[in-house]
Amino acid sequence: MAHNPNAPSADSPIAELLQHLLEEALTQGASDIHFEPQEKGLRVRYRIDGQLYVAATPALAVRDRLVSRLKVLARLDIAEKRTPQDGRMALSWQGRWVNLRVSSLPTLHGEKLVVRVLESHASSLDLQALGYSPAAMAHLQQALRRPDGLILITGPTGSGKTRSLYSCLDQLNSSRVNIATVEDPAEIQLTGANQVSVNERAGLTFATTLRALLRQDPDILMVGEIRDLETARIALQAAQTGHLVLSTLHTQDAPSTLMRLHDMGVEPFHLAASVLLITAQRLVRRLCPHCKTRPTQAPIWQAVGCSLCREGFAGRIGLFQVMPLSPTLKTMLLQQTDAPSLAAQAHREGIQTMREDGLEKVRQGLTTLAEVEQATHD
Repeated sequence: MAHNPNAPSADSPIAELLQHLLEEALTQGASDIHFEPQEKGLRVRYRIDGQLYVAATPALAVRDRLVSRLKVLARLDIAEKRTPQDGRMALSWQGRWVNLRVSSLPTLHGEKLVVRVLESHASSLDLQALGYSPAAMAHLQQALRRPDGLILITGPTGSGKTRSLYSCLDQLNSSRVNIATVEDPAEIQLTGANQVSVNERAGLTFATTLRALLRQDPDILMVGEIRDLETARIALQAAQTGHLVLSTLHTQDAPSTLMRLHDMGVEPFHLAASVLLITAQRLVRRLCPHCKTRPTQAPIWQAVGCSLCREGFAGRIGLFQVMPLSPTLKTMLLQQTDAPSLAAQAHREGIQTMREDGLEKVRQGLTTLAEVEQATHD
């Protein structure tokens, strides 16, 4: 890494400002911290419960020095400002170390840095707390008890797929099973599991790692994401040869996941033989229990806002569609039925859509109608 004699020392006001911004973000529960260069300064924003909030606007005089300090801590090349870079760092906070992932990107007014807070420990994992309905949880638990097969968790970036995956793995974790994971990168440390981070430059791809893990006598495999046909086929083969496989995919809902894999080139009979269950999910903001209100005779609760929350919300809760692959759905899949027909059959079998799950959470006073509508507009 290049050395910059102008980079601020650890005890300078710039270092203290950066430390304050990072600690304040953690205190407020931010998942990401954006350092955005502007024409006349710097804008720092925190992403809290999925929403971005301006936290500070340091002056132009400190903009470049603050960015340099952060790049030094993340072991990025501070002399290189023309190409994107990725780095990692750790921050001591409230008696523990918090792992942070740092991404740089050259923009019109300088380098933008985004710091992702990684949930590096599994202490907060609780499958029961994610927001599954009793019926959905029963379907999921039944699939997790199977010795082999494929469980897919789907949704867009930021929908909580990683937490759901690790909550499942945490429940399955014991000294009697061999759990192996391959991710890009491994974000949560699960004691007892054998975790591998892919390294494309070194040739350590999802597919090559998955092949190697299959020679390591695994019981349970977790593939961070199925990105291509090769990875999909290896995961499906593992699911058919005595392994329980968990993975994620970027799709809109559970039925369309089957079509996405088919479009990738996976044969329908492999899907019918391997897939146990598909979960689609989104995250919505949870109403603050201290200040939420329900007007007289109104059917739903509303956000208010108090000193213990932000805009009437505190934390988030998941909306889920949990679809086990029934014999009828497998038959329809083999007949290459389209996604709307699969969705209609799932609904006949009592499988809720994410919108329906969200409306139930609105009735329970957990979130608002506006949150559900925004998250399930598709």
